[in-house]
Amino acid sequence: MVVVVAFDPAHVVGTGGALGALLRHYVGGLVDVEEYPAGTFTVNVLGSFALGLFTFVGVGETWMLLLGTGMCGSFTTFSSFSFETVRLWETGERARAVGNAVGNLAGAGLALAAAWGLSRLFV
Repeated sequence: MVVVVAFDPAHVVGTGGALGALLRHYVGGLVDVEEYPAGTFTVNVLGSFALGLFTFVGVGETWMLLLGTGMCGSFTTFSSFSFETVRLWETGERARAVGNAVGNLAGAGLALAAAWGLSRLFV
């Protein structure tokens, strides 16, 4: 006898989103510092790596909804990155603002490249 289990996509994404939000809270709390938004940088780079790995390995549709759309979607944060960059700029921390923008974009790109390289070991 074969048992087929179907999951409602909205529940799968919601469950992943809850996991990602909790991870975002804890990781941000571990690494954030007052002078620089290290928490946002860390979750954006880690989330880019994870999403790239899930994509390149090909985890399947339901797993991608859970881990990619849900978990990585709520773990990473473009809005916080944008806000923190503008806030640094407006408070006169221009070098940190530029460093934050370049660091997030370059870090996410390098993390994605690392995920692609690692995925070659699995596929």
